[in-house]
Amino acid sequence: MKEKRETVYVKADRNSVCYEPQVKIKDVMSVQCTDPAICSAIKNKTLYAFKKTETSKKKRIEVFSILNVIELIQADFPEVEVLSYGEQDFVVEYISSRIAPKWMEIIKVVVMCVVIFLGSAFTIMAFNNDVSVGEVFDRFYMQIMGTKKPNVTEIEVFYCLGLAVGILVFFNHVGKKKITSDPTPIQVEMRKYEKDVDTTFIENAGRKGHEHDVN
Repeated sequence: MKEKRETVYVKADRNSVCYEPQVKIKDVMSVQCTDPAICSAIKNKTLYAFKKTETSKKKRIEVFSILNVIELIQADFPEVEVLSYGEQDFVVEYISSRIAPKWMEIIKVVVMCVVIFLGSAFTIMAFNNDVSVGEVFDRFYMQIMGTKKPNVTEIEVFYCLGLAVGILVFFNHVGKKKITSDPTPIQVEMRKYEKDVDTTFIENAGRKGHEHDVN
């Protein structure tokens, strides 16, 4: 009677981030099988090691095929059957663990806050001028009060407050806290952007022959 082969299940995410130059299989995918020894050995097997010339850069990206992983596993365990339930091609992103100086991080935050504040202010003022919000307020005040509107009234105050509240509600954030458990619009757009970037990396690596695949 033919002996039953051990089945190993692997599941890779589209993108994995590693902070150590030596990337193990367990760092980029989930592994499961009934034999604990085989499972542990596969998880701790080295998938890729970034070279010193590569680790000198703050960020490196490599693209892998799941067939390459299956080949590595079966090189040590030829008797096992590997089944993949994740991505067929995936990206491994290595980020150097070197910590930037505190003063540099502060400068980055300050510059980013200034740019966002000025950009947002310019956008809001340009929109208000484009749709003639000032004239609308003047006419509205005249119709309600019957007199010419002063320079600053309750309308402008409540308009500014409503604008601020609307932005906070729309972006679902107050400081570090979220108003609801739903993903914020920025998080949704960032996930879409990351997905498009990963797809581009995978397609470019495949066309240029830089993908880690079976021979």
